[in-house]
Amino acid sequence: MPRSLPVRDVMTTDVLSVAPTDAVEDAMAALVRRGVDAAPVIDPDGVVVGLLSTGDLIVSESQVHVPTVLSILGATIELPGERKRFEEDLRRAVGGTVADVMTPDPHTVGPDATVEDAATLLHAHDVSRLPVVDDDGHLVGIIARGDIIRAMIADAE
Repeated sequence: MPRSLPVRDVMTTDVLSVAPTDAVEDAMAALVRRGVDAAPVIDPDGVVVGLLSTGDLIVSESQVHVPTVLSILGATIELPGERKRFEEDLRRAVGGTVADVMTPDPHTVGPDATVEDAATLLHAHDVSRLPVVDDDGHLVGIIARGDIIRAMIADAE
């Protein structure tokens, strides 16, 4: 397994990125055209400020989940986490720009980190991709689970 390989050797460098001010519809069309399901969100200085995924876009197009509440003996109890989920769904549903629906401050990895480091981050944070950034937070690539699998297969052959 290519555990000690640096991320720079397996990352994708031709990365679709979007701006926080882009319209959601334009970003969705760009993702479809490129055949990818996520794109880093880059501010005007080139710094990664978010990640836009098809999951974010699906939520923005779906109905808002109303918090689940229970009535027991005259008391109303809201299930833990339901309010936060409702507020997040509502924020995304009414958003018109990428900044309104993106996941802010995504987990990132540096190009000199190892593939093992990236795989650990992917697993620990339950994400399928990580923007690869330099020391100043500028995008240099992206590494996804598929990139790691391809590296493992190439190493085995």
